[in-house]
Amino acid sequence: MEAHPGDRLLTHGRTVGQHDRVAEIVEVLGDGGAPPYRVRADDGHEHLVSPGPDTVVQHTVVRHRGPETP
Repeated sequence: MEAHPGDRLLTHGRTVGQHDRVAEIVEVLGDGGAPPYRVRADDGHEHLVSPGPDTVVQHTVVRHRGPETP
C-alpha cells in the first residue's frame, strides 16, 4: 500500500449496518508511502492508522514515475 498526503483512506464497514469510513491522509510516517499514516476524519479528529485488508487508498493526484517508453 502506497499513499501520499492529501490522498483519502477508505475503510469498508466489516459488519452489516456499519458504514464505510473515509479519512484524509495528512502525514505518511512509513518509508516510500507505506503505513502508518496520520489521518484526519470528517469530524476533525486525527489519529494514527496502520490499515488492514479492508482499507483502500483513493489517490487524489495522478503521479508519474518517469518517462514512458514506447
